[in-house]
Amino acid sequence: MIKQALLGEFLYEAENTRKLLQAIPDTALDYRPQPQLWSVAQLASHISSIYAWYEGVFSVDVFDFASFHYEREDISKAANIVAKFEENFIKAKNSIEASDEATYLNDWTMKSGEQVFIGPMPKVQAIRGFLYNHLYHHRGEMIAHLRASGNKVPGLYGPTYEQMQK
Repeated sequence: MIKQALLGEFLYEAENTRKLLQAIPDTALDYRPQPQLWSVAQLASHISSIYAWYEGVFSVDVFDFASFHYEREDISKAANIVAKFEENFIKAKNSIEASDEATYLNDWTMKSGEQVFIGPMPKVQAIRGFLYNHLYHHRGEMIAHLRASGNKVPGLYGPTYEQMQK
């Protein structure tokens, strides 16, 4: 039952992520609101990469970034980022579907070698926090970046302010 709820939310929110990434024009990729912040391209790539982490949360109790290999996409074109998202989306969906709900209360830890970054915590807490909420946070940043650079954003939970004004 928890698995079905997590999968349902995942599918709904992945469509919102897809809409947001597809709304990024190539002309906005280099924009960053402040020098120390990620550019639109870097932030979009990070959003896409979060989907590659699902297996490391759903299928194991210790996610070791030291042994995690991720091949980054060319971020010079928005279409490349969307393509990488689509690739990662399929892997993430498969990870949720293959997961064993009986393990959702197992302790989960994220580390790199011997250095622990997160946890231990119940796996379901890592799913909601490290994956889902983390992703929503960065989507909010992306919306702010796009708006600040004069670009339109899609409505994710209904029409945007601009759409309501028409």
